[in-house]
Amino acid sequence: MDLDTADTLRHQTLTRLHLKLPLLTERETVDMVSTDSLTSYLLEAILSHLALTCALLLAALASIRWHIRDSYKVHGFNRKHVFITGCDSGFGNLLARQLDGKGFHIIAACLTERGAADLAAAASPRLKTLLLNVTDSSSIRRAMEFVSKEVGQQGLWGLVNNAGRSTPIGPPEWMQVEDFSKVLDVNLIGVIDVTLQFLPLVKKAQGRVVNVASILGRLSLTGGGYCLSKFGVEAFSDSLRRGIQQFGVKVSIIEPGFFKTAVTQRDLIEADLRRLWSRLPQDVKDSYGPTYFEDYVKAQDFSLGILCSPDISKVTKCMEHALTARLPRTRYSAGWDAKLLWIPLSYLPSFVSDFVVSLLLPSPRQTHQAAS
Repeated sequence: MDLDTADTLRHQTLTRLHLKLPLLTERETVDMVSTDSLTSYLLEAILSHLALTCALLLAALASIRWHIRDSYKVHGFNRKHVFITGCDSGFGNLLARQLDGKGFHIIAACLTERGAADLAAAASPRLKTLLLNVTDSSSIRRAMEFVSKEVGQQGLWGLVNNAGRSTPIGPPEWMQVEDFSKVLDVNLIGVIDVTLQFLPLVKKAQGRVVNVASILGRLSLTGGGYCLSKFGVEAFSDSLRRGIQQFGVKVSIIEPGFFKTAVTQRDLIEADLRRLWSRLPQDVKDSYGPTYFEDYVKAQDFSLGILCSPDISKVTKCMEHALTARLPRTRYSAGWDAKLLWIPLSYLPSFVSDFVVSLLLPSPRQTHQAAS
């Protein structure tokens, strides 16, 4: 190859490289500018919304910390005793079997012999049952003496006040004083009596008290003793927690929404409503209108049909957490309706909650006007 040919080839190669180099440099420059622009945009966005960014970060950190904190468990389930009332059916029955399966020593209180026998047949030999009427102080004392012998010097780790009743329930004007007493004696006075008699055993173990209230302890949706009793359980539990926390005892409140249990059994509620309606003076019935009772029952059945969840494990899981978590919560809300509807509604102004509740049941005045 002569010199002229070599120079020509060298010139052509340099020319090609020269043509390509600016293109590469321009692309790299565009990428660099794009990266710088994106970084600048993000910095500007963060700085311009600094408060929001900090709030989101704090919320994320708090959520992570809360989940970690919630996951810590106590140890030695097989050395701990738990006493549960109202174990014939529903929450108490499922909780007893649930904790029995985890190794706890369960003492389950039932109102009926059949309820006690059925539960004992469904659980391990470790679970023990006894009969208890929470409206009878002597019955509570006998139960306490039995439990005291079972737990010995280590004391009672968990006391779960679950026993309860709902009827009589309905419009306040349909009630008599004894109708309130029937519910209050079980749901509130019974809880207080059981707690006071068993408290020395719980203090000895530095254990837990778990009281079953309700969203109806936050928001009064109907008349009768049920809402009153659950408001009372909330207040009693708060005062109890503040009074005994220095002894190492933790108190938790369970606030279920609507679930399918004996408390919400529609045929029993309807039968008792008919009893209340039938004894009303005629002038009181007339003030509600001729179709009000049937409209009321239909509206109540419709509401319970929509709201009542069959998955009662949502409640018993809250109870279990209150008994097994190293740092139990003060309050547990169970059910979508409790979390998303009733508890948020309880914080709103009264006129808002009054309006929502009025949508669930017929109005006597409007029914009477329509009839006339």
